[in-house]
Amino acid sequence: MFLLSVCKTQESPEPYGPVPSHAQMEWQKMEFYMFVHFGPNTFTDREWGTGEEDPGVFNPTALDCRQWASTAREAGMKGIIITAKHHDGFCLWPSQFSAHTVRESPWKNGEGDVLEELSLACREYGLKFGVYVSPWDRNHPDYGTVRYNQVFAGTLSEVLSSYGPVFEQWFDGACGDELDAPYDWELFHRTVDEYQPGAIIFSDIGPGCRWVGNERGIAGETNWSRMDTAGYTPGKNAPPVETLNSGVRNGKYWIPAEADVSLRSGWFYSPSTDTSLKTVDELIEIYMGSVGRNANLLLNVPPDRSGRISEEDSLRLLEFKRKREDLFSSNLARSARAKASSVRDGNFRRFGPGNVLDKSYDTYWTPERGTSVASFTIKMDREQTFSIILLQEYIPLGQRVARFIVECINPSDGLWQTIAAGTTIGYKRILTFSPVTSSTIRVSILEAGAPPLVNNVELY
Repeated sequence: MFLLSVCKTQESPEPYGPVPSHAQMEWQKMEFYMFVHFGPNTFTDREWGTGEEDPGVFNPTALDCRQWASTAREAGMKGIIITAKHHDGFCLWPSQFSAHTVRESPWKNGEGDVLEELSLACREYGLKFGVYVSPWDRNHPDYGTVRYNQVFAGTLSEVLSSYGPVFEQWFDGACGDELDAPYDWELFHRTVDEYQPGAIIFSDIGPGCRWVGNERGIAGETNWSRMDTAGYTPGKNAPPVETLNSGVRNGKYWIPAEADVSLRSGWFYSPSTDTSLKTVDELIEIYMGSVGRNANLLLNVPPDRSGRISEEDSLRLLEFKRKREDLFSSNLARSARAKASSVRDGNFRRFGPGNVLDKSYDTYWTPERGTSVASFTIKMDREQTFSIILLQEYIPLGQRVARFIVECINPSDGLWQTIAAGTTIGYKRILTFSPVTSSTIRVSILEAGAPPLVNNVELY
């Protein structure tokens, strides 16, 4: 009987609903990475090419993928996703499945390969490499026929087998009206899984991650990493924007959100956008609305016609990084103490509130079995002034929290006052509020689908 009791106190909570795969967890922890739109559109002032462009327009004079990678790393990004083939069908590698590629361009006398250069640069600078390959092809003669599905699967296999590990395969939902045969998404997904089984597949419905529903880089204030996909396909038959933005509380599948946005007013470089860079304050607002709302941030930084990221863009990224470092440089809760309304099985070492402060991702506080309404309190050694709280759920066992509040003790009267409130937490939630001064805060989970698991709290 004693042994049974001991074993019971060592039991971890059961998973709640769908949970992320190992690859999805590694992807979520990346948080912030670079999008690179580059191709003929860079030289024609177009966002969507016609597919009839002369390959001769693609001729960067000083292409430097190492500069892209260096810029991304210095900006705090964890990877780069490049538009290997956009809707115009132009391939940034010498594809055997197309006659509209860098091979037909004057760049490096037709001997160049942007994907090879970028994948090598990413490895050199410790970044992960991802590819955007559009199913839409406004150049290929087989597009719109049944044959094209095999052509596109071959195109994918070529890319995914030639340049080392790929962390994300990005599928744009846009397509032309000339489609007589539907895309064979099952074939496309099988091809990705065959050559890059660890790659996260992005589309309106995943299965690895989903579009957030806008190009502003902003997730919903409520953002579940769960979705239902029955009856939907990427593109014109995608889920409603509201669903993409907020997810589905009791959705069947784990499909977290990725928020994409461009540093400039367009996706591809154009001289007309040189003065349209987002300000640091705008970028911080985007960061809080994406990473701070349980989504990953994919920030587009388009190289110019020389093939380099412009100095203005690089400086803005560094300013953005410095601002983030300023905001999150000093965690006021680092040396605090924590207590909770209850702890699972009374096992304070394994499930106690101190785990929210220990900086280990894989330890967490959770209350008694069957308890979804619970709270924990953090006591600092002196009064501090703060205006940001960062919370994390232990999502390897599912996303649970649906509503919470944050309070602090008002030093003037000793009473609790509410300073912030939210719905979902997920992998990471960041809330900002007017500065308050206090030595004690309390986080109360008011609604959850199962006993909450909180593994990190920070104050700034």
